[in-house]
Amino acid sequence: MRQILFSGVIGLFLTLIGTPLLIKLLARKGYGQYIRDDGPRDHHSKRGTPTMGGIAFILATLIAYALTKVITGEQPSFSGVLVLFLMAGMGLVGFLDDYIKIVKQRSLGLRAKAKMLGQLIVGIAFAVLSLNFADARGQTPASTRLSFTEDFGWSIGPVLFVIWALFMILAMSNGVNLTDGLDGLATGASVMVFGAYTFIGVWQYQDSCAITGSPSCFEVRDPLDLAVVASALMGACFGFLWWNTSPAKIFMGDTGSLALGGALAGLAIVSRTELLLALLGGLFVLITMSVVIQVGSFRLTGKRVFRMAPLQHHFELKGWSEVLVVVRFWIIQGMCVIVGIGLFYAGWAAGK
Repeated sequence: MRQILFSGVIGLFLTLIGTPLLIKLLARKGYGQYIRDDGPRDHHSKRGTPTMGGIAFILATLIAYALTKVITGEQPSFSGVLVLFLMAGMGLVGFLDDYIKIVKQRSLGLRAKAKMLGQLIVGIAFAVLSLNFADARGQTPASTRLSFTEDFGWSIGPVLFVIWALFMILAMSNGVNLTDGLDGLATGASVMVFGAYTFIGVWQYQDSCAITGSPSCFEVRDPLDLAVVASALMGACFGFLWWNTSPAKIFMGDTGSLALGGALAGLAIVSRTELLLALLGGLFVLITMSVVIQVGSFRLTGKRVFRMAPLQHHFELKGWSEVLVVVRFWIIQGMCVIVGIGLFYAGWAAGK
């Protein structure tokens, strides 16, 4: 359990002291945020704020995980390394997108096809690799069965699994990306979900089939190491939030939002909580659905349901202050996490 404490504290410390250094570097190079003219007017004052801040918590998470292994003398797990690979790979795609936005002053960044191709390459690599590297008990990091609080039903096969994993990765990475529209909103919401996955990893480890063999045990390959990864992410995002909260000194950019979404999807897949993620990350789902509803309604009827999508901007245009929207949306996310953890416990208790 020391690993969980070390990774969280190191991740927190690194972003607290590293983010201001990154802010100075980005500001010196002129890597500021490009603000769309059709957004809320209050956001125009944010033009020029350093972006690509996701670099800070990506590096902090990787370093925190590595240092934790060195300090404790424990070996990295395939499951943990795969989640970190997915996070870093998606972050690289986001970095390229951010870089093009800044250099070319083009708000759309990477072309849609190029961005999608990058996400597909990283996602497919993760999905394929996660079905390999079986341990002594024959458990691979991921399973070809669907899962809620644990695996259920029949195997969907490797091909359908890869498609399902890609859907989850793309949905969560773009969901976090859409949520990252107000200072600290996506960062704070992510802290809560990573905290939930730290808790889930510990619980799964304490009742792992490799240890207890009880009727309600969890068939997860590396639950403790997943908790270490989640704790590193939670700590790193918490430290970044100090600088990202209103008024933000730095934005995470697509570098950060795609990385966080990838990490969330990766944790859900290898911890066998795929469908539970839709509840644990309920705010991201809600905001994504607001965009789907807005676009669908406009194409079908020519009318908009919301004043502006994503949903957080709708409430801004209704007169809510940015801080009010963020805090209330954090409350919604907190309730989603509480309900999700409650269902996870109920699923475990039902199996006893």
